Amino acid sequence: MRETMREAPGVGLAAPQIGLSIQLAVIEDQAEYLAHHSAEELAETQRSPTPFHVIINPTLSFVEDSTAEFFEGCLSVEGYQAVVKRALNVRVECLNERGEEITINAHGWYARILQHEIDHLNGTLYVDRMNTRTLTTGENMYRFWSKASIEQVLAQVGDTNQSSESI
Repeated sequence: MRETMREAPGVGLAAPQIGLSIQLAVIEDQAEYLAHHSAEELAETQRSPTPFHVIINPTLSFVEDSTAEFFEGCLSVEGYQAVVKRALNVRVECLNERGEEITINAHGWYARILQHEIDHLNGTLYVDRMNTRTLTTGENMYRFWSKASIEQVLAQVGDTNQSSESI
């Protein structure tokens, strides 16, 4: 799974994405993926490198009510992105690759990755949570929205309609 995720390239991959009906995901946000983002973008998204790790049978809980909206994409819906509201702080209780119980307290982009991958394990895709008016190709997202704030994007599309799914 690690090689498949890296070849894509992606920052996470859940077993159901490759046809396995198990509660396992791999996660890694490599420093090289962050290189094309400005310091301001990294600060706004609270994104930093995350070392490779495995989560098995995860249980997700929200630490507080704070949320953030950002464009999100997925290897299962390749070529598209949309604005998705996610919790900023989460706790994940799971097993690691050695079967040891671990607790992960994550914030910012890392929390977003965990929520995204755990959604896969529960049969949910980001398109089930997206602001429907923001769905766009990756090419158009970069062409039209890469320099805009999320607030500007949402004001421009004129409708902040969220899916009926909650965070």
